[in-house]
Amino acid sequence: MIPQIPQIKKILYATDLTKNSVYAFFYAVDTARSHDAKIVILHALEPIPGFAEAEAGITEEWKLKQQEDTVEELKKRLQAFCKRTEAQMGPPCVELVSKILVTRGYPPEEILNAANEEGCDVIVLGTHGKGFLVHTFIGSVSNAVLHRTRKPVFIIPLPSEETTMDWDGIASQKE
Repeated sequence: MIPQIPQIKKILYATDLTKNSVYAFFYAVDTARSHDAKIVILHALEPIPGFAEAEAGITEEWKLKQQEDTVEELKKRLQAFCKRTEAQMGPPCVELVSKILVTRGYPPEEILNAANEEGCDVIVLGTHGKGFLVHTFIGSVSNAVLHRTRKPVFIIPLPSEETTMDWDGIASQKE
């Protein structure tokens, strides 16, 4: 007997705010539209080593403020990005996002924890690695997530064409 494929109702889209992760966002939006699903956006901030925190005088208050500022910046970028992409892909975009999470920790762990805690059905990640080794080709974060989860993972590479994509501008391809 063939097991039934679970419905996609919640998508975890993890971003590092690079152009590759923007391209992957198109896939998250398209998948959410196709399946009448919602998107949870996650951005994991790498922890600052303890010795560096002490040397720089970083406090818990500063870290919380940085986290709040990052959430607000992501919300602004998302709104602007969605307005521009809706012209290309059609609405909705912003309405598909149910939550924005900014966490501090090792990105693969944060992605796996968020996928479980938020009850996400699939994970969407961009990759920017290059080279002959699988670890390098799909990226260390993508590789770690892929090998440690039982959820479907969509790993989206940049297209082979030269592109200029970022969170502040619409996707465009150079001729």
